[in-house]
Amino acid sequence: MGNFRQLKVWQRSKDLAVYVYSITENGDFSKDFGLRDQIRRATVSIASNIAEGDELNTNKQAIHFFYIAKGSTAEVLTQAIISHEIGYLDPQTTAHIQEECDAISRMLTRLIQARKKGVSREA
Repeated sequence: MGNFRQLKVWQRSKDLAVYVYSITENGDFSKDFGLRDQIRRATVSIASNIAEGDELNTNKQAIHFFYIAKGSTAEVLTQAIISHEIGYLDPQTTAHIQEECDAISRMLTRLIQARKKGVSREA
């Protein structure tokens, strides 16, 4: 605990946020302030909640934030699918975001499972 920058899931989610910022700064996406800002906030939320959870004092507290991060991956994926269907994202970009969200979600599931083992030791 407490070294979130070393977590591969944090690194990958941070990279996804940077990627989403770059693809939403041009074209029609850049003019749709609501959707653009929402997908940006959601991707930043993934990395931020991983960091916050990892910095907390107990695994129980950390797990709560990891679940929030996991929910944010579903939010980003949903927004990417909608963005594709309305013509903001091409199929390759959408597929990349889906692959990243799926991978991050799996990594978070494993992290949560590992931390749950530590919860019983904290009690």
